[in-house]
Amino acid sequence: MGILWTIIIGFLAGVIAKFIMPGDNEPSGFILTTILGIVGAFVATFIGQAVGWYGPNQGAGFIGAIVGAVVVLAIYGFFASRSRTTTL
Repeated sequence: MGILWTIIIGFLAGVIAKFIMPGDNEPSGFILTTILGIVGAFVATFIGQAVGWYGPNQGAGFIGAIVGAVVVLAIYGFFASRSRTTTL
């Protein structure tokens, strides 16, 4: 049941992150949005544990997953825009 909740929370966090940071360089689709949110939750958990906000067995909550997904989306957008250089 934990994996199912992670997928649901990841999908919702990914959708909200895409609403917060819209753009042309964002991944689209159900699976990529879900992966974006899940990776965001892992990033938020890792950063939160490194800073000391969360304990060793605690994970990021819904807000943390959204913030992590926004960070992942910003990094993705940065690298996607760098790879789309056009030459004349």
